Order: sequence, then C-alpha cells, then structure tokens
Amino acid sequence: MNPVTATQQERMMDSMQATVNGQDADLSGVTSHTNALDWLRGQGLTGCKEGCAEGECGTCAVMVARPDGDGGTLWTSINACLIPAATLDGQEVVTSEGLDRDGQLHPVQVEMAQRGGSQCGYCTPGFVCSMAAEFYRPGRAESEDHGTGDHEHGPNGFDLHALSGNLCRCTGYRPIRDAAYALGSPADDDALAARAGSPAPAPVATRLAGPDGEFVRPTSLSECLDVLAEREDALLVAGSTDWGVDANLKATRVPLLVAVDRLEELRRVEETDEAWTLGAALTLSEIERALGGRIPLLAQMFPQFASRLIRNGATIGGNLGTGSPIGDTPPALLALDAALVLASREGEREVPLAEYFTGYRTHVRRKDELIKEIRIPKPLAGTTAFHKIAKRRFDDISSVAVGFALDIDGGVVRRARIGLGGVAATPLRARDTERALEGRPWTRETVVNAAKVMAAEGTPMDDHRASSRYRAAMLGTALRKLYADAPSREEESA
Repeated sequence: MNPVTATQQERMMDSMQATVNGQDADLSGVTSHTNALDWLRGQGLTGCKEGCAEGECGTCAVMVARPDGDGGTLWTSINACLIPAATLDGQEVVTSEGLDRDGQLHPVQVEMAQRGGSQCGYCTPGFVCSMAAEFYRPGRAESEDHGTGDHEHGPNGFDLHALSGNLCRCTGYRPIRDAAYALGSPADDDALAARAGSPAPAPVATRLAGPDGEFVRPTSLSECLDVLAEREDALLVAGSTDWGVDANLKATRVPLLVAVDRLEELRRVEETDEAWTLGAALTLSEIERALGGRIPLLAQMFPQFASRLIRNGATIGGNLGTGSPIGDTPPALLALDAALVLASREGEREVPLAEYFTGYRTHVRRKDELIKEIRIPKPLAGTTAFHKIAKRRFDDISSVAVGFALDIDGGVVRRARIGLGGVAATPLRARDTERALEGRPWTRETVVNAAKVMAAEGTPMDDHRASSRYRAAMLGTALRKLYADAPSREEESA
C-alpha cells in the first residue's frame, strides 16, 4: 500500500464524520493517535472526562451503536479514552449530554439525581452512559421479576456488572445501585429504544495521514493483508484496550495503525461436529452472548476478565495477539487445546496455541500475518474450571490464572489439559502436572501429589501483584480447589 499523498489526505479527512448525539460531527481535525475522548471534549462534550487514561475508571464511558446480530442496534458502552477517534468515522455515538430529549432528563439521570447517586459529579456521566446501555439491553426489562433479585441483579433485571468498569470514590455505590434497580422499561416514545430497531452503521473505509502517523480501516480481509504485506511497520488495533494504554500513558506512536475490529471475515462464530470457531475480531462480550454458556470454561472466564466496559471493546484475537503472559484468555484456551488460524497474503496456517508464544510478548506470528480465528476442538472436556487469583474479585489483573479441562471416566483421569497465566514469561501448559494426573484415579492422594508438581510449574516472579512464593502456593491450591469442587462419583456416593 502506498503512503497517503497530501491530496488524498485532504480529500479523505474532509469526508470523515461521525454522528454524535444525533448530529453530524466533523472528524477532519483528528490525527491517527487522537483518542475519542479528546475529540469529544474538543466538540464541547465535556461530560466525558479523563480519569485513569487506561480504561479502569469508566469516567470516559460513552455509548456506541453496534450490530446486535439480528439486524438491529445494540447500544454498547465503551471507554472513549482508549479508542482512536478515527475508528468513529461513519459510526454513531451518544454521550451523557445526548441522553436527554427536549430538555427532559433521561430516566437514568432522573434516578441518579433522586437517589443521591452523584456527589462531586466527576464520575457521574460515565456511570450514566454505562447504566443507559444496560437500560436498553434487549431482554433486560422482560426479565423483571418484581422480587428482590440478588446482590448482583436487580428485581428489574438490571445486571450490576454493567457498572463494573465505573468507579466512584465519594458517593459510594449503594445509591448508584439503588438508581439502577429503580429503572423501569423504556417509554414507548423513547428515541434511543426505537433506534435499536434499525441496523447499526456499517463500517466505512477510512484513511488519514499526518505528522504522527497514518490510520487505515480496510474494508476487507484481503485489503488488510495487502497492507500488512507491504508495510512491516503496521500495528493492528481492534478494541485498542492494550494499545490505547500505551498511547495515553507512554505517548507511544507508530507509523501506521490498521483497524481490524469490523472486518466481517474476522467476526463469525461457527459450531460444527468437530470444533468451535471464534472470529478474532469479536469482542469478548459478543462471544459471551453468542456462546450462551455452551463452552463452560469460557463462560467461567468471561465475568472475571476486566470489566464489562473493557469486554465490550477488547477482542479475543487482541488478547492473544499482544502475547501478554497475564492475559486471561490464554490459560482457558490452552486448557481447551485451542489453535489459531494465522492469515497472510500467502494463505492460512493453523498453529496450536501451546506453540504460539515464544517469549515475553513474542510469538510465531509474522509481521505480515494476523490472527483470523480461534478453533476449539470437540468434544469438550467434562470437568472444567477457571481460577483467577487477583487482589480484587473483578476488574483486576491476574496474579495467577489457571484453566482446567479434565476428562474423568470411571473415577480415572483419562485426559488432562491445564493452562497457566502469570507464572512465566509466556502463558503455558502445565505439562508435568498433566502427566501426574493422566491415567491415575481422581482421588485426594493423586491430587495432593499432582498439586506438589503444579506448584513447581513455570518460573513465578516477584512483582507488585504477588511474590513468587505466593504464586507457587496458589498453583497447588488451585488443583486442590478443583478437586474439592469436582470430586469423583465414587467418593460422592461413598
């Protein structure tokens, strides 16, 4: 792909625009590294604020229109501080300022005000946007039971995890929860609810260039692969939940950003008799909805992966592509014996995930390749679990993450696959522990012996999250916990 010329730059940048709060907004002034938060604030929409600049506080939350999979629109909350503004070209955004209609506060804003959900107000617009996205979630209102709910779900069907990426430090969370649980159904004349019945904006080809680099959104996989073949300096971005942090906190810049999050060839979920196929550009939230719990190990992992705000943007391919040793998807996918399909202009090749990582944030993927999809073979193991050890229950980075997938038949471990994260320079399989389990009875004696082996897997490090001794101890404890949660049928009947 040839560099963008000055004439092309002027033409393309002049044509870039987004729909913000129902109005056309000009994107022509953005650069390849301008994030959506800064651009929105430059439009005078200062309810959207910067708190942490790394997607943890939710102060910058906005709603974007995303496909719901059935021809309609799903209002989705994301962190505006992380995504390049250029990714909004042709797209539709709603900020806290756009929720009211004709001077009337939105139901979410009304409940937050009436129930004391705002004190200093800094975080409130972000809470309001995340809460509004859940307010419009399909099926939420229909799940109202008018009872007491539970400590994470309201009687109105509101899932409190929708706010897991929004932090407050002055009001406290009870009045915010009370506001969320007081919400009813959208009114018949609610414009945003009506909008959800129409298709979401389609992705558009976007190209811009400037002093700090170029941005490209290809319209097809083949076009994207051409770019990668000709530009070794290209960096792939999807949800930008990893790259966006570096751009914000380290001022990292690259010559070319290539957005792949809307490539249809990378956005399919397919089930056959032999395997599940998950498109690399699907967000974790999209995969979670599409699977509906049919891969139990992933169903256990998803709620523990960061926050809903992050999962709404982060893609499964991006989490693998970074090569991070503390990503949460690799341990689960290693336990599932997953393989990656890598695509380039030369063709496709399949690489077992266990052979993908080569060192700290390094892998076998070439510069001209991208992760197209993840394949999970069938049949799935009968006993699975995902254990994440972190300082917080949710919205935190793993100190240790373990994925288990065991086939236990007749009280004997016939097959064991165990994936580990946070205990070495790369995610890895606990192969010595697998060998200590396979062919042996699923008993306390076997588990205790295998737990000693597992405690020595990897090369646990000391850092601010945990000591090496703690990590080693947690490895052995994880296997004993699995046994306590899944004893053999023989012991259950004894």
